[in-house]
Amino acid sequence: PHFLLRRLHSLFGLLPVGAFLIFHLWENSQSRFGGEHYNVKVVGWLQELNYLLVLEIFVIALPIAFHAGYGLHILFTGKSELRRYPWLHNHFYWLQRLSGVGILLFLLMHVGMTRIWSIWYPAVKQDLFGHMQTMLSDPLMLLLYFAGLLLSVFHLGNGLWTMGISWGLTTTARSQKLSFYFFMGITLLLAAMGIHGLWGFVQ
Repeated sequence: PHFLLRRLHSLFGLLPVGAFLIFHLWENSQSRFGGEHYNVKVVGWLQELNYLLVLEIFVIALPIAFHAGYGLHILFTGKSELRRYPWLHNHFYWLQRLSGVGILLFLLMHVGMTRIWSIWYPAVKQDLFGHMQTMLSDPLMLLLYFAGLLLSVFHLGNGLWTMGISWGLTTTARSQKLSFYFFMGITLLLAAMGIHGLWGFVQ
């Protein structure tokens, strides 16, 4: 059971959780085109999708809940022994677990202040751009979103690298080194896209 759960945890981190993160970063990067474009052509299009609530629950929420829940199990049962093995990737192993906790807390805040908030206040749903703009005008909120962004892209990039090893796709030291550089490059690109999106709300 543990082997299967680890594989499912890893797979869900790529699809659909990782894929949704990339899409969400692209979605928010459209903020640079202004409020009308973001509200009508991006958010408005998504809100008109058939079975949106079903997709949100079964394609996004439940996979994230499983990935987060089993990730917490790994955190509390795993050992990194940083003092005994002070290697870079052992530190990254520990950072992967801690970033997951940070992301979970950030997600609860983000979903609560956007998706859940819009249920009680329809005006938020109609002008999500303005809502985000108002939220991010607070320096503390901007800092929290910036931290959540960096934690998320690091978690995905490092997770993809370790996934290559655990699934037997990168078996040699050279392939693991090259894939590490590749996925850290992807991490930087996603971070840039996310920062671009935040900038679109605050400029």
